[in-house]
Parts: sequence; structure tokens; C-alpha cells
Amino acid sequence: MLAKPEDVVDRDREWGLLTEFVADPDPAMRLGIVSGRRRHGKSYLLQALSERVGGLYVTAVREEGRLPAIQRFSDAIATHAGLQPGTLRLTDWREVLSNALDVTARSRTPLLVIDELPYLLQHSPEIPGLLQQLYDERQRGAGAGPGARVILCGSAMSVMHELLSGTKPLRGRAVIDLRLGAFDYRASRAFWQIDDPLTALRVHAVLGGAPGYRPVAARPHPNDGFASWLTRTLLDPGRAVYSRTETEYLLREDPRITQHTLYYDILTAIARGATTPTRIGAALERQRNAVTHPLDVLESTGYIQREQDILRPRHPVITLTDPVIRFNQLITLPQAATVEQGFAEEAWQAAAPTFNSKILGPHFEDLARAFTRRYAHTLLPGGLPGPVGTTEVADPAARTKHEVDVIALALGERPQAPRARIALLGEAKATVARRGMGDLQRLERIRTLLAGQGYDTTGTTLALFSLHGFYPDLIESAASRDELLLVDLATLYGVG
Repeated sequence: MLAKPEDVVDRDREWGLLTEFVADPDPAMRLGIVSGRRRHGKSYLLQALSERVGGLYVTAVREEGRLPAIQRFSDAIATHAGLQPGTLRLTDWREVLSNALDVTARSRTPLLVIDELPYLLQHSPEIPGLLQQLYDERQRGAGAGPGARVILCGSAMSVMHELLSGTKPLRGRAVIDLRLGAFDYRASRAFWQIDDPLTALRVHAVLGGAPGYRPVAARPHPNDGFASWLTRTLLDPGRAVYSRTETEYLLREDPRITQHTLYYDILTAIARGATTPTRIGAALERQRNAVTHPLDVLESTGYIQREQDILRPRHPVITLTDPVIRFNQLITLPQAATVEQGFAEEAWQAAAPTFNSKILGPHFEDLARAFTRRYAHTLLPGGLPGPVGTTEVADPAARTKHEVDVIALALGERPQAPRARIALLGEAKATVARRGMGDLQRLERIRTLLAGQGYDTTGTTLALFSLHGFYPDLIESAASRDELLLVDLATLYGVG
């Protein structure tokens, strides 16, 4: 396996997958797809890979037309072959792609990377069909060495995902379909080199784990104070990472998003708590079916997600997945006039209660679930849990329903299966108050209700997640109870 460059942070699994792909000695041509949201580090990773093996890396340009793109790609091929730019006069994309494959074939590791492919498809939709022809022609191999390794990459998620769907030319021909996500919250803190876990949580709540934000938002550094950092980055109209500008750019990534006002309104409704198509439509004073297609588009692009109840079939809960968009809809847009007149600090002070209740609180719950999926197995008696999510438990005697922030089934159990084994029940609160025995009693009540409904709770761990710690009596109780897990910020981030 090729050694990963030191400047490529995290991404061990992805690097291993890609290097295994390019190092495959098979003489036939092989195809890989890499997709991911803007600023997730796709280009950085693929450039590093291409440099390591001496591959040909070419990226498309949004504003470029067909003929200039063909000429620029031709110049890149000539340069890779050791010729002067302008030497090759190629007239169509079949010639360009064929020459690119022939030139890279001279290398020990013949790699061709075409980045931001969706930009090319806007004026040259024939490219996937041409790649199919070249792929089929080169399946028998043309020499003693490995065949061409072609990686197609792009940020327009719906376009990239459709490359391999239905009757599309490349369906069934890709070896890799890598969807590059953001860094997880622990890797993000290490990448940003943030000292205080609470500051790291706040930064992650507004930027997520997209590594591409650090180069444009690291001055001032969050270590110098979260409020100062925020007002001089996401709330500074002169900065590239200004959330209003960034949101508009993100939405332009997908060619299907044309009615920007409608999509903005839908995102705002979700950010404010509308969680079903009916409620979203009502917030916009539209019928449910008027928002069905836009919601499907937003889901395919990764801007929203539908979370299923882990225990029972009911309507999925729709939530925003992009922290920058959530911050923009809830904080920046309502305060836009104030911010753009240069009063970012005053706008932030006015918006702080909304940030704490609508952004930091839900984000802390998200990280509690992420912790349970990825890190809790080292602390749970049963080891690695199965599906993790949320649920709602009816309490007929009290005439109420209990919302469960974190629930994990035992490994091997299926969501919504009757009588499933429950590995963990958890409550996550981002309030300034410490968690106490009352919170534990609530979880015990929920466990009793679930046992009465037929679920297996004999090995269930009760977990309390807190931003500001726990009362001494709860800590004392946890010391003598194996099934009680207390998770503070230090535990959440694996420090201390």
C-alpha cells in the first residue's frame, strides 16, 4: 500500500481504498467514482494520490465552455507526456479521453483523475457514454502492465449518484463508489487544533467537520474566543465563509435547484422545527405535494435527512444536515441587515439564545448519537451496539410521551423489530444545568415502559450526556452501577 502523505489528515480508510484501486495489477481498465459535498477535501485527497503515483489530474471549470475545456484538457495531456502546451490539437472528447488513457498507460500506475465532472456534463453530456465505450474496449488489456485507472469526481451529489443508476452508460462498471464525508467531531477538533472541547463543539455546530473551512476561517483562531472568531468569519460579509454567501454557493452546486427562494424557505422551515412535509408545507402556506419534489432534491444532495424512529414505524423526522445552512437560516438571515451594516457583535448577542436552543442543543444530541455509534463500545458491557437513533415512548399512566434522544439496539437487531434487545437509552442536554438523579429516574421510567411493551432491557445501559457535568449524588451512584454511563465533554471528545 502507498504511504499516505503527512499533510493528508485522517482519511486512512479512504486512502487505503483508493491506493488498493490504483495498485490493482489487472490489465483491464478500471473505473472509480468519488463524490462529496463542497469543502470535504475530495480534490485535496485526489491530488495527493495523483502526485504520489505520477497520475494525470485534471479539473473542470464551471464557467468554461466545451471547446476551451477540450483545449485545456489537451494541454494537460501534452504536459503530462513531456510536450509543450498546444502540441496536441484534439477536436472531440473521445480523442481527449483516448489520448489521456494512452499517456497515463506509460506510467507504472496509470491513473487519470477528472475532477468536478458535473461542470463538463453541462456542455458535454456525451462523456459518460464515451467512457463506457473506452471501458468496454479495454477490458482485455493492452499490455503487460495494469490497465488505466480512471477516477471521476464531483460535488454535485445528485449528478454523481446518477452516473451509476438505472440505464446510465457507466452502470455496473465502477469498482469504487466512494462518498467522502466530513471529518467526525473528534478528528475535526484535532484538525483545527482547538484546545477547549466546548469551543470545539461550538465550532462543529456551525461548520461541521468539512476540512475545507479551516483555510478560510482560521484567522482569528477559535482558541482566541468563540464569539470573536464567529463574528469575524461566518458573520463577516467581507469573508468568503460568510454564511449567507456560503449557503448560496452550496445550493448552486446542484443543477436541479433553480427556484432558490422556495428552497431557502423550505430550509428555514426545517431549521425552525418543521419536521414533516405537511408541517413544512404549512409553514410556507403551500400544499404538502408542493414541497415533495424539493425535499427529495435536498435529500439527494445531502442537505437534509429523514430519520426513522428506531422502534416504531411512523413518519420520519426531517432535519438539516449542513451546519452552515442551519446557522444561516436561523442566525444570519434574521439578522442580515444588522450584520451587513457592520454590527456583527450586536447581532450575535441578540441571536445567542436562538443559537443555544436551536443549534447547540440539537447538535449536542447529534454528537451524543455519533459517540454512541463510534466510541461507546469501549465503555458498554455488550461492546459494539447496533442501530442508533431516536424514538418516542408513550406513557399512558402519565398521559404523556417521552422523547428519547439516544437509543441503541443490540448488535444484530433490526430497527422497528418487535421485542428487540436495547443496548442503550440516553438523554443529552446542552443546558447550563448539571444532570442529576431526576434525569436518571426519567430514563429508568422509560426503560420500565419499554420492558412492559415487550422489549428486552435486561442488558440496557442508561447514559446521561451533559455539557456541564453531574451532581455528586449521580456521580456516586454511577460508581456503583455498571449499567449507568455518564458522558461529559471530556468523555465525548476522548480527552482528560
